[in-house]
Amino acid sequence: MTSSFTTTELNRKNQRTETLFKILFGMVTVTLIIPVAVILITLVVKSDGIFSWAFFSEYPTNGMTEGGIFPALVGTLWLVAVALLASVPLGVAAAIYLSEYAEDNWLTRIINLAIINLAGVPSIVHALFGVGAFVLFFEFGTSILAASLTLAVMTLPVVIVATRESLQAVPQSFREACWNMGATRWQTIWRIVLPNSISGILTGVILEVSRTVGETAPIMFTGAAFFLPFLPTSVYDQTMAMSLHLYVISTQVPNVPDGLPYGVALTLIGIVMILNSASMAFRTYLRGKKKW
Repeated sequence: MTSSFTTTELNRKNQRTETLFKILFGMVTVTLIIPVAVILITLVVKSDGIFSWAFFSEYPTNGMTEGGIFPALVGTLWLVAVALLASVPLGVAAAIYLSEYAEDNWLTRIINLAIINLAGVPSIVHALFGVGAFVLFFEFGTSILAASLTLAVMTLPVVIVATRESLQAVPQSFREACWNMGATRWQTIWRIVLPNSISGILTGVILEVSRTVGETAPIMFTGAAFFLPFLPTSVYDQTMAMSLHLYVISTQVPNVPDGLPYGVALTLIGIVMILNSASMAFRTYLRGKKKW
């Protein structure tokens, strides 16, 4: 029996075009992956023999040419945790206002412009702001709190934009159905909009963690120390940090073993990957529970 549908020249042309673009985009993807793979392989090869339990559990010794990176690891986790506690609630609240409450007028347009401009400010400028605002004006001194708040200000645009896009992705019909049942605007946001946008909010958190872990300039002037022989006990203490420790042993300390900077760099990347993987796994779990 002859099929009623036959492939025309236009269909074949469209299929060839589709295949061409698929190959092109695949090559672009591979091109993006190759530099990352080269960097990781280089770090692994160059850091051969560095990793041990002592490397992760001991303090630096002998002018930071020997020993481990334990205080820098702990300090990095301190900075990330406090920065997240400061920026995520504020960023989510700002996004809720802009998405759910604010009207489209000159004030909201100025706020949106300020958010865009804040995202483009160089990190060294944020560092100077942190010194003036948190170290001197609020008298937090050079501390974890001052450094983390500086990082929080720097990463606020990421959280706000990601959260706002996620909130706006929730269908308007969800809100209207809730309002028709007599719920208030806040009840609708709390019970319907936020639970259905939590996976997108976590995307902003993932991006914030990635940037926070790797920043050096903002913490160099506000709370990170060259070397400390003790762990921080509160947010008002100074701390070592992985990014600054990598900079110091790479440029300021003589006679450092060749593999040490590469080992620290690989550990720093590993921290980012672990934190991001945990966040993405949680985001995937929440996304799987969506009903739409």
